[in-house]
Formats: sequence, structure tokens, C-alpha cells
Amino acid sequence: MPLSIAIQMDHVSTISIAGDTSFALALEAERRGHKLYHYTPDRLSMRDGKVFARVEELSVRDEKGNHFTLGEPVRTDLSEMDVVLLRQDPPFDMNYITTTHMLERIHPRTLVVNDPAWVRNSPEKIFVMDFPDLMPATLVTKDPAEVDAFRKEHGDIIVKPLYGNGGAGIFHLHEADRNLASLLEMFGQMFREPFIVQRYLKEVRAGDKRIILIDGEPVGAINRVPAEHDSRSNMHVGGRAEKTELTEREREICARIGPSLRERGFILVGIDVIGDYLTEINVTSPTGIREVKRFGGADIAALFWDAVEAKRP
Repeated sequence: MPLSIAIQMDHVSTISIAGDTSFALALEAERRGHKLYHYTPDRLSMRDGKVFARVEELSVRDEKGNHFTLGEPVRTDLSEMDVVLLRQDPPFDMNYITTTHMLERIHPRTLVVNDPAWVRNSPEKIFVMDFPDLMPATLVTKDPAEVDAFRKEHGDIIVKPLYGNGGAGIFHLHEADRNLASLLEMFGQMFREPFIVQRYLKEVRAGDKRIILIDGEPVGAINRVPAEHDSRSNMHVGGRAEKTELTEREREICARIGPSLRERGFILVGIDVIGDYLTEINVTSPTGIREVKRFGGADIAALFWDAVEAKRP
């Protein structure tokens, strides 16, 4: 039976379709005969406890420069939808959190993917700390003395925003780097929140693996290799995607976190693994499914809609 599906995302005109997961999900949904609607977070409203959005009917095509058509905006009660995809990119700020409060009011009568309450309560760089034995040494703080002590203990470190995304604001500092105090001062001016400090993993030179899980089960992966003069492996900042397979350790990591993902209603999740260590659990708008398929891996968009359709027949 066809579903009515609203996608809350950054505007479809701004995406790069070659690697955009939301676009891949939309393509597969349309192929299955589902009805698609599009809206951006600023078109979300709540009136007297009901949640509305000015949605536009959406059709998509896998054609660069001609990848979408939108209808006229129509004010719509989102509880009338079968599914809402929560897919806008972070930053995970109060605006993002407010959208989860609104969407929580219609879920699960309207299936919101991923579950908005658990998205709100599972920040990617904090949720991972539920599994301390799987991750590298990690510190969350704004206290320079704590950071200084951490670097003295571990040597090279990574410093990054707690609620950032896409590789933005990630710094690799060597043990003797004299820029730490200036960097912490700059972070303190830029961010109200604490920041995250991790032991640098030299294995990142061989790649930062993105593993996609559907309903807590691994279904595909790509390896993202950083550019020669960069510590970041994110593809839109110069990382190179390459074909990969899961190691025994990575399967162990997936088996350990899978039950927690299912308990929280996370249908689509992307985790990051460097060497033997889990570094992030991405539950907001995980990417990578087009790259997995491009390298001959699973059609994860199809597996995603199989899972959604099973929950919303």
C-alpha cells in the first residue's frame, strides 16, 4: 500500500545527489509508488498542540542539474502523514532540538524516522560513551586544565566541536603543539557547549570506516581515506571513498551496539570506526548509502524501506 512520506531536510535544491542519502531514500520510495512531500525545518509549526508544515509534493530524478520537481506549498497536519523522515543536517543546536520536540507529538502514530525523542537524547559524540570499552580515550569539557592533563597523558589529540558535523572544526594537535591554548580560547568564543577531545588514532591514515546499520544490523560499509595533508576523512572535505569489508572486530562492535539501537527505535544509523575503535554513532542524518551501492555493496535504500514498510504496513 502506498505511503504518504514527508521529508524534513535541507532544501532539495542544495544537495549533491551523487552522495546524498536523503535523495537516495527518496528515489527508492518513489520507485515503490509512495507519495513524497518536502519541507525544510523553518516550515514546521505547532498550533494548539498540532504539528503542521508547509509541504510541497516532491518528485525526484537521478539527473544532475535536474533532480527534482516541487509542487505548490500546502499547509498540512503532519499527523496525516504515514511517515516523516527527520533528515536535515546538524548542527545539533536548539533549533534542531526544538524540531524533535514538535515531531515527538506525532510519533508513533506517524512514524518519524529516526525516533525524534531518542535522536534528541542520543547526541552522536555522547551516545557513543555508553560503550567506553569500544572507543578511544575521550574527554568532554570546557576546562583547559582537563584538556592539558589529557594531552600530557595521551600525547597527540583530536579536538572538535561536540555538536558539529561533516568534519568541520576538527583539529589534530601534536603533543608539543603550542596552539592548544589559542584553540581552546577560540572554541570557547565560538561554542557555548563543551567540546570533545580524543586520543589521536594514527590508524586514521588507513581510513575511517562508515558502517551502515538497519534496525541494528550492519548492512554495508565504505572506507573513507583522508587526503595526504588532512586528518579528516569526510568525503566533502577531501576524503576518498574506497571499497571495504567488515572485520571481525567491526562485527563485534555492531553486535554490541545493535540492541541499544533497536531499543531506541533507530532504523537508519551510521557508525564511524577507526582501527579497532568506535568513534561516533550517527543517528541524525547518516550518509554513505550511495557510496556503498556504487562500490557493489547492498542497496541500503531498499533495505531501509523494507524495514519502514514492515513497521507501517
